[in-house]
Amino acid sequence: MKTRISVQERLKDLRVERGLESGRTGTGNRHFKISLGSYENDNDEYKEINHGSLLKLADFYQVSVDYLLGLTNNRRYENTPPIEELHLSDEVVELLKSERFNNRLLCEIISHEKFKELLADAEIYVDGIATMHFHDTNSSLAALRAMVLEEHPEAAADRAIKVLEACQIEEEDFFCHVTHKTWDVILHDIRKAHENDSESAPDTTPADELIREVQKAMQSPGDRVQQFTEIFCKAFRLKYKRLSQEERSLLKKLFKKSPPLIKQSGMNFRRRPWK
Repeated sequence: MKTRISVQERLKDLRVERGLESGRTGTGNRHFKISLGSYENDNDEYKEINHGSLLKLADFYQVSVDYLLGLTNNRRYENTPPIEELHLSDEVVELLKSERFNNRLLCEIISHEKFKELLADAEIYVDGIATMHFHDTNSSLAALRAMVLEEHPEAAADRAIKVLEACQIEEEDFFCHVTHKTWDVILHDIRKAHENDSESAPDTTPADELIREVQKAMQSPGDRVQQFTEIFCKAFRLKYKRLSQEERSLLKKLFKKSPPLIKQSGMNFRRRPWK
């Protein structure tokens, strides 16, 4: 996940958020018609957009120019609120300014609907609000278990005694489990939201894609050698149609010599003519 978003990405997010097409769109000004998609060329992150277009795009999307330029993540606040209103310590302010970690990711974590729940659980644990309840409950269960075992020591492995033991939960274990579940939801949702980002790792590897292509070829009729040759070219990003006839023949000869996959396919090379 990028620490900063480009102008092109920002414009695309705003357009998609509003459900607009990338074609020519009016802005309410009869003298200004824009092709929204023309500003979203992912192949040119540093494409310049003139000052007038930036102002009109900002007005169209009802955001500040600084927001479009990626200088701020605040759409509504033109200027940063006073530090005292945010109740941030000097250490936190310096840390945020240092860009030593991904502030954009931090913002998404904090703005997630589950973050309040996570912070509430953390505050309960830090303040020790539930400590006494855990202590009293565990003490009562331990005393009851000890009393039963005193009269019936042979019942140490009894199911009821084991239940009393299992009901004793350590405060740290409880809050680690609860907060871990909340963290899982937050991080999973953010990862899902960014799965199509250019810098996000794909769910599958090139090897997975190659295996799927080979399995598909094994189940389909036709010239297997031709199919595997095309799969090979695709895996190594070679344009099969641009290869010369000599290059295609050479590849097929290599596959014919020692390709375990083709041998296992049951093909009879003597009966199948080369093309």
